[in-house]
Amino acid sequence: VNHLAGRSEFYTAYTPYQAEIAQGRLEAILNFQTMVMDLTAMPIANASLLDEATAAAEALFMFYSNRSKDKIKNNANKFFISNTCFPQTIDVVKTRAVPYGIELVIGDTNTIKLDDSFFGMLIQYPDINGEINDYKKFVETAKEKDIQVAVATDLLALALLTPPGEWGADCVVGNSQRFGVPLGYGGPHAAFFACKEDYKRLIPGRIIGVSIDSEGNQALRMALQTREQHIKRDKATSNICTAQALLAIMASMYAV
Repeated sequence: VNHLAGRSEFYTAYTPYQAEIAQGRLEAILNFQTMVMDLTAMPIANASLLDEATAAAEALFMFYSNRSKDKIKNNANKFFISNTCFPQTIDVVKTRAVPYGIELVIGDTNTIKLDDSFFGMLIQYPDINGEINDYKKFVETAKEKDIQVAVATDLLALALLTPPGEWGADCVVGNSQRFGVPLGYGGPHAAFFACKEDYKRLIPGRIIGVSIDSEGNQALRMALQTREQHIKRDKATSNICTAQALLAIMASMYAV
């Protein structure tokens, strides 16, 4: 991993804006996106985020922005979080919910009574106890009530488990620490964020895409950057400013 990630063509060029000098870096990040899409069974993934907890908070805001007309009309502002999610994730989501007036309901997936006042939810798979639960029926119940589903998960576990994309998740988040990145006293580890096509204009962060250059050769470029926090500021999709790209590159090389 260090031999690959240590090659200068994969980590040079601070910003992928300069596609003409950042092809190696863009290729490594594209590998990361592809790996995340494969393991989560989701159609799109971004080029990493800061960490798992803030990625979950991004999912909360993305779902809130994507509420249906009925949900907005009925002021559906509840978001369910399973009590088996990681405590640091719950804390960050709590902080993010305050300015939007989102009411968080933390409880047990087996006893919670979901109704039309909820717009989204977050569950952990495998959970904090290391348990692997079958959430298929729970997710089906949520879908009947037009509740969007985010799943926080572990990429290495998904090499064996049924991926959330196959049992109805709208968004899948987590971190890539298990992929060749040292523990480092809890960080830094690149987060991943994958979702359904419906969210492609709302997904935080960047997406690297495959294009062709002026001579018809394959070329990589930044296909989408929705957040633009440095331009749009308060109107931005997201105001998170870092993507831990070097750590994402290390994880993608580990997968290779």
